[in-house]
Amino acid sequence: MRKIISLLLLGITIFTFAFSSPALASDTANGAKIFGANCASCHVGGKNLVQANKSLSKSDLEKYGMYSQEAIVTQVTNGKNAMPMFQGRLKPEQAADVAAYVLEQAEKGW
Repeated sequence: MRKIISLLLLGITIFTFAFSSPALASDTANGAKIFGANCASCHVGGKNLVQANKSLSKSDLEKYGMYSQEAIVTQVTNGKNAMPMFQGRLKPEQAADVAAYVLEQAEKGW
């Protein structure tokens, strides 16, 4: 009986992990839409029209300590210098989607 229950629990666990999406997965397609509506006016094509030396290229993101989802979400949420904050305008999930999109595009070279 104990073996049957153990096998049943193991099967449920495997099924749960195999067929569920990760809770923290970001939607880059949604991020692209949000970026286009909120960010592209200053960051079209990964550039930075306000501070040209701080583009969204992979090398610049790495250089300025911004090459992580957490760093980009913080920047989008809180703003900094000329960049406005989007807290209250974007939900945390939307900021995460934008960050995932930016990282994806930076990896591709915009």
